[in-house]
Amino acid sequence: MTLTQLEIFSLVAELRGFTLAAHRLGVSQSAVSHALKSLEQELGVELFRRHQSQVELSDIGEQLLLRARAMLGLANTLRQEAADARGLKSGTLRIGSFGPTSSIRLLPRILQHFRQAHPGIEVHIDEGPDRQVLQWLDERRIDIGFVVLPEERFDTFALMEDQMIALLPLDHPLASQVELSLKDLCSDPFVLTEAGSSELVSRLFNAARLSPNIRYRCSQLLSTLDTVSRGDAITLVAEGSLPIESNPQYVKRPLLPAVVRHIGLAVLDQRQASPATLAFIKLATALDYR
Repeated sequence: MTLTQLEIFSLVAELRGFTLAAHRLGVSQSAVSHALKSLEQELGVELFRRHQSQVELSDIGEQLLLRARAMLGLANTLRQEAADARGLKSGTLRIGSFGPTSSIRLLPRILQHFRQAHPGIEVHIDEGPDRQVLQWLDERRIDIGFVVLPEERFDTFALMEDQMIALLPLDHPLASQVELSLKDLCSDPFVLTEAGSSELVSRLFNAARLSPNIRYRCSQLLSTLDTVSRGDAITLVAEGSLPIESNPQYVKRPLLPAVVRHIGLAVLDQRQASPATLAFIKLATALDYR
């Protein structure tokens, strides 16, 4: 068993195809097939179920994928620690990011400083909803992820806080109020942003035993803002996720009582984190995001 075989196994599982994995790796499809066949023969199990142009993991394949990713992560850490000992700065850092707060407000600034300090580190960024980032951490597909705190399953590091605010059309009757309660947001049509802090929004209403009148679901915040600006719905979002606009077509109102959202970084196990991951954490936690 080789690390190359494990890398091919992990990539085929991620992309669900031999051809896509071969293209990503810059090798022939036959080379990918041969590597996986050799790995299956050595392990004595079938890792994939083949269905014409697509493949899916077998039950034992699902189980072994987590082990393979753990081994690949440790191998990457080993390479980086050895490179540091030789005075080199090389390696790979895989980051998971969600929504505008981390992808637009936090990550670009951190990366600017990180690339200046560690130009030899190759950075890969995956973006998805906050729940997806947590799954990627569990599956070891990323080294570090931006998360909404607290997250007790991981080692976490606080970065910033903002608050949840209601967004209303300019001519909405509630726009005249200084603050709003969650109950105020339950009658009108509601648009829920699936990315970003959607999990937090759902938890807030559930904890208060309230049900917003969800009429729209948008995968992107900009679509949510457009829905509110047209007067079609109201919503609840994190203030830090909003773009800087000189003349927004909606009004912002804080909640009463206020709901603070904490954003931070998470790793599966700080003790096994690579030097690049630890350097990213050290740099990110030293910056001021106000």
